[in-house]
Amino acid sequence: MSNLKQRLRAGELLAGTFVKTPHPHVVEVLALTGLDCLVLDAEHAPFDRGTLDLCLMAARAGGKPALVRPASGSPEQILNALDCGADGILAPHIRSAAEAEALVRACHYGPGGRGFAGSTRAAGYTTKGMARHRDAARDVAIVAQIEDAEALDHIDAIAAVEGIDALFIGRADLTLSLDADTPDDAVVVAAVEKICAAARAAGRTVGMFLARPSDIPHWRGQGASLFLLRSDQEFLLDGARALGDAIRS
Repeated sequence: MSNLKQRLRAGELLAGTFVKTPHPHVVEVLALTGLDCLVLDAEHAPFDRGTLDLCLMAARAGGKPALVRPASGSPEQILNALDCGADGILAPHIRSAAEAEALVRACHYGPGGRGFAGSTRAAGYTTKGMARHRDAARDVAIVAQIEDAEALDHIDAIAAVEGIDALFIGRADLTLSLDADTPDDAVVVAAVEKICAAARAAGRTVGMFLARPSDIPHWRGQGASLFLLRSDQEFLLDGARALGDAIRS
């Protein structure tokens, strides 16, 4: 089992960030940090197969685990990310147990599942052989993102799906889906608590994006252990802003 998958399943405190800039240098730099993982955001940033490939190569070279959030949970998008060497998938908009089951199938080899190629980075460019590569594919971390009001009606069934390693709460989209004004509205907080409770009952890890690091202790108490905060773009803006302020002061 991969280190990231093990740590997810063990409920270790994991800190990561989103990578929005599709360039391997960004990943190479962030691989030098103490972050536990990176998430390449191919859903909301302009990653194509070529840039995703290069960024995953940089992550592997730097020894930094990298998940990919694909543009959708389609088998083609998942196959692309895994063949390029992603440590796992953070699949957006999982709304039912059927969609969660389809996600698990797409991440693993087997009937109706992931298409096989022995020539990819994940397969060691033909050096692993079919048996070893199929076995290694079991280490893929599978994270279902919960961000739709519809999913709340099926959250217990989603959490119970065998093969799902974690539920990840997309609080911004959940806020919109619940027609709330802010992520701190009571209806949103109650929904997040409901997801956490379902995950605990099913023995699943919970992850979430947070705007404030100060919120981590509260949600850690609710069973969450994977926290993604900020992005490479925010780091650039904050660093430049701080430098400008320091010069002017």
